[in-house]
Amino acid sequence: MRILVLLAFLGIVASLVSAGVYLMKDQGRTNRMVNALTVRIGLSVVLFLFVLLAWRLGWIQATGIPVT
Repeated sequence: MRILVLLAFLGIVASLVSAGVYLMKDQGRTNRMVNALTVRIGLSVVLFLFVLLAWRLGWIQATGIPVT
């Protein structure tokens, strides 16, 4: 589970870095930056939904402040 979340997080960071590179290189002339940011948002949403599903199925346990 940790490896899967770590890989998703690395994909999100890589997409953000590539969007920054495209911003500097293309200077707004192409849509590559927008596409990279769209991929980042999609990966973030999928990761969030996966964590919720894993919690619901009991694959991961909630820790921290107890809910009252």
